[in-house]
Amino acid sequence: MTPPTILIVDDQPLLLMHVQFAFEDAGYVVIQADSADEALVALDRHPEICAMFTDVAMPGSIDGAALAAMARKSHPHVSIIVTSGEQCHVAADLPAGVQFVPKPYIGHDIIRMIGECVG
Repeated sequence: MTPPTILIVDDQPLLLMHVQFAFEDAGYVVIQADSADEALVALDRHPEICAMFTDVAMPGSIDGAALAAMARKSHPHVSIIVTSGEQCHVAADLPAGVQFVPKPYIGHDIIRMIGECVG
């Protein structure tokens, strides 16, 4: 059985690497993107992606909240978790079914949340 594929979107290389290693250690295949624009391309190129973990603040034409909304419409099968250090982005501002976790977060908690989403 092929392990689930997770898309991680963050413009901070150290955070991206930290989350990548945590997911890989938990048995997931990881695809990285450092902008929402790059993430949209990855979603189209990799239909095996079953979940996405994205930061809100990042460079590019859209932020992580807009990415979550677009991904929810174009890839409804993908489970989405959004994170931010700014508490102004609460679950109520995100599309239905998108989960929010504030920074700082614990890698184990994110892995558990993704595990519950992808079953």
